[in-house]
Amino acid sequence: MKISGSVALVTGANRGLGAAFAQALLDRGARTVYAAARNPATITGTNLTPIELDVTDPAAVAAAAERCADVDLLVNNAGISRSGSSDPDSARAEMDTNYFGTLSMSRAFAPVLARNGGGALVNVLSVLSFITLPQVSGYAASKAAAWSLTNALRLELKEQGTHVLGVHAGYIDTDMAAHVTGPKIAPGEVVAQTLDALESGAYEVLADALSRQSKAGLSGELERLYPALAAGG
Repeated sequence: MKISGSVALVTGANRGLGAAFAQALLDRGARTVYAAARNPATITGTNLTPIELDVTDPAAVAAAAERCADVDLLVNNAGISRSGSSDPDSARAEMDTNYFGTLSMSRAFAPVLARNGGGALVNVLSVLSFITLPQVSGYAASKAAAWSLTNALRLELKEQGTHVLGVHAGYIDTDMAAHVTGPKIAPGEVVAQTLDALESGAYEVLADALSRQSKAGLSGELERLYPALAAGG
């Protein structure tokens, strides 16, 4: 996938990582960048093409696929995080956006990508695709589901020539992680790694040490991923 000359659509492009993706794509020579948000008036970047899009609304997703029929790069970035592990409404909202929204966008735009030569699909996931914590269990479940979806889409869309890339990172220095006092990775660094990986043909980005360690830890004992289990034993 070559960024220069591409036509991209970025969901959740009004702030944080999405805004960084939209600007970086322009900087690397994308011909058109559709910047999608529920409220397009919140898109502040220059030379972007704002579009109104709620990824949880099937009609809005279908309309976006019809309007943006020249897209050859889709970045599924839109996501939400609600605190708490025992609130079904919060968990349902996270799943609706982070999993079903990604699924809906991918299904709607797969034919668009096919008609435009295959192109690429990027799903923004999380280190919480691999691990979880009680206070973010709903978010982690939605990202784990989106990771599984990403792996399935990679196989399914290979035949039509669509490259599928999954992106995992720990805390990113955006509004979503404003409450976190520990180490964070800059949005621009995640984006740079992602676009480099896209152009090199990689299938996965593990953007920071935490995501790399967590992915590697999946092959070990649970106590290595969750030291509290060993301490409690």
